[in-house]
Amino acid sequence: MAPKVKGVIFDMDGLMFDTERIWDQFWSPCCRKMSLPDPPPEFYSNGRGLAGEHQLQYIAGYYGDKAEELLHAVWAYGGEQIKKGVPCKPGLKELLSYLEDLGMPRIVASSSPRTMVELNLQTTGTARYFHDIVCGNEVKLCKPAPDIFLIACQKLGTTPARALVLEDSEAGIQAAHSACIPVLCVPDLHHPAPAYESMTAAILSSLHEVPGWLEAQNAQ
Repeated sequence: MAPKVKGVIFDMDGLMFDTERIWDQFWSPCCRKMSLPDPPPEFYSNGRGLAGEHQLQYIAGYYGDKAEELLHAVWAYGGEQIKKGVPCKPGLKELLSYLEDLGMPRIVASSSPRTMVELNLQTTGTARYFHDIVCGNEVKLCKPAPDIFLIACQKLGTTPARALVLEDSEAGIQAAHSACIPVLCVPDLHHPAPAYESMTAAILSSLHEVPGWLEAQNAQ
């Protein structure tokens, strides 16, 4: 019999909130303010889910020694914009209510800074559903390294085999896989490539499908 899930780990951007599209809109204004060219389309699609040094190295591939300054500008500009609130992904609040009714521990493990995570949770009314938060700037290595998810398991008081990660990005899938935590992918702007899809327990079309998947596992 498969181990029962004892805690659920949520990614944030693109999984809980429809923020990937929003953040994509912040780069061009910041680039123009710094007299830099707009990012090409592949800049967005190939860089999803990266954070920390991985993200800086990626941006430097396009903007060289201006990468860190540009990233700070985008964070500052974007932080002001999202204070207006962000939209929840379909099925999020229903899933959180379902897990709450089960008494299932829940934690956010996001590459975004804690201030950004807390702001999004507060403006969407979802903060009360979570027992804790782990953020990218609180771990040595960000996704696709497994660190953030392993710490999330410790905070949930469960083993990786009995946890469940909900992700949308390839970097997040790889991080969960490296941590030996089952991962469900709900794709956002980009469907994972076959190599990453094979690392998942399932690919779901929305968060609405997570309760059914959990019930099927518990029936085994």
